[in-house]
Amino acid sequence: MGDGYLEHDGFKASRLQIKQSERKKDYVFWLYNEFQNLVKTPPKQRKDNGQWYFSTRSLVELDFFRNLFYGSGSKSVPATIKKLPVSSLSLAVWFMDDGTLDYRVKSHYSFSFSTDSFSQSDVRLLQEVLYEKFKIKTSIQTPSCRGKKYIKLYVGKDGRDIFLSTIQPYILSCFDYKLPQIILDPSETDLEKV
Repeated sequence: MGDGYLEHDGFKASRLQIKQSERKKDYVFWLYNEFQNLVKTPPKQRKDNGQWYFSTRSLVELDFFRNLFYGSGSKSVPATIKKLPVSSLSLAVWFMDDGTLDYRVKSHYSFSFSTDSFSQSDVRLLQEVLYEKFKIKTSIQTPSCRGKKYIKLYVGKDGRDIFLSTIQPYILSCFDYKLPQIILDPSETDLEKV
């Protein structure tokens, strides 16, 4: 669901490509360690833009996921997504890739996912998965930027505490800026800054 890209190598199978900025180098190496048995060479840095990247080997097993998520030619949410295994870790990885934090000290915090490239029905499916798998309540918002509307999956006050407790154990330190610096106490309504 996140920043990784599954592409067919044009010959035999699909491979997963990971690219991130210098700031997220630790994340690239963490992903590399998770996929190390599928990768031939460790991450490298591009000279032109400083990005860190690696690719898995081309594997027929990855064709399943490529066909599932790119069957229509562009990335979409498959109708069968509810049947796929979804874990707290996979949710945290998606958030590290495509999530944002809106945080105002002592007054507000919320999260959203950049789901701009998906249709409203795709985002509705994601919304259902988050509730069915984790009991995380979300809403769909369509903010405008330069006259264009974008679809965002929004985690507000009704779902943010469950969402945060679900993903926080897996968030790498290079993504601390995506987490509110608060102490959560369900009995209090105000946010206390650490």
